[in-house]
Amino acid sequence: MKIEILYVADCPTHPAAVALVRSVLAAQDTAADVREVLIRDEVMARELQFRGSPTVRVNGRDVVAEDGPEPVSICCRVYTGSHQIGLPPTEAVRRAIVAASRESTQ
Repeated sequence: MKIEILYVADCPTHPAAVALVRSVLAAQDTAADVREVLIRDEVMARELQFRGSPTVRVNGRDVVAEDGPEPVSICCRVYTGSHQIGLPPTEAVRRAIVAASRESTQ
């Protein structure tokens, strides 16, 4: 399983996103390659279809599926339904990790 945390420089929630992912991995007793990816500019943001900082992807899929076109933005990301400002809902991260774990065992 590969987990990416995409973020911009000086993102105030980047460290909390990393801690959230590691906490969920520990709670699920799951190992994964967690990679932090610094989005340096608009070109990189477009190439990676970056939706805002931080973005958490498990096996290339955003943990929070959003309707509509993929907006690309070098800014902070706002997650609806999250109890933690600027972070994806913990349950969304957990579901993505559990689903990826199941996929890898099939």
